[in-house]
Amino acid sequence: MKFGDNLNILRKSKKMSQEKLAEKVGVSRQSISKWETGEAYPEMNNILRLCQVFGCGINHLVNENLIDLDSLDEEIKMKVVKFKKEKQQKMKGISKAIFIIARAGEIILVLSNIILAILMCILPMIASKMNITDTKFEVFEESYEYEVNDKIISISDPQTGKNTKFYVDTEADLYEYMTSHSKTYYIVVTELVGICLIAFLGIAFLILKYIEKLFINIHNDDTPFTLENVGYIRRIAQFMIIAISAPTILGFLFQAILKIDMNVGIELMDFVLILIIFSLAYIFEYGYEIQLDSNGAMYGERNRD
Repeated sequence: MKFGDNLNILRKSKKMSQEKLAEKVGVSRQSISKWETGEAYPEMNNILRLCQVFGCGINHLVNENLIDLDSLDEEIKMKVVKFKKEKQQKMKGISKAIFIIARAGEIILVLSNIILAILMCILPMIASKMNITDTKFEVFEESYEYEVNDKIISISDPQTGKNTKFYVDTEADLYEYMTSHSKTYYIVVTELVGICLIAFLGIAFLILKYIEKLFINIHNDDTPFTLENVGYIRRIAQFMIIAISAPTILGFLFQAILKIDMNVGIELMDFVLILIIFSLAYIFEYGYEIQLDSNGAMYGERNRD
């Protein structure tokens, strides 16, 4: 679309005749006609007057794709407005669903940590009532038989005949490990594992908390690309990196302390996920910088999509 076509569309959108436009610009009607047909091109001072008349920028007159919504005819205008409204409602709906799910997840994690903390408090009492022999272990005067075969621990109840199997991913000699340590050792190790698990659930809680804040803002604000949201997504990225890397680090630590092979290793996919998450924070910040330059907005009348 060229200058003449743009001028014609803008003039008709304002329901203005060539004579009326010529009067406002200070030229003849024939000049307006020649501009619209492409026979002539206005001087810069006349282009500036046209911009004042239509309340538009020079780029709206000379751009090949006219994007000023007010210059479109009513039918096209309604389609664009409807599209923007539907897109806005969809995004708001998704945002609301995400922050509700995040809040529900926070409640579940808080309850889980409370239960885990209670279990850790009563663990010494349970351990004091436990006794492990070569083939049996007793808990509160209840006796259970166990058998260790490779990486599988089988526990059976002699009274009911019920058999339960647990798979342990380790290369260590499980039988030797279970029979060669004191109760205090098992209590300390279990408490350490519990503390690490509570810390991990705490990190998951913080991730969900910042996700909730992020999507509440996206739901309520004109745009997701605010300085506050950039801060939230940075924190989400940081905590997710910790959540991904912590199990491997702790695995090596426990492996060194317990002197058993826990089959811990570094996987390439962990690095890929960390790279993706770390990049997301910079992409989000880049969106914020772009918005500052374009004064864009996601919702409302300021939307320039």
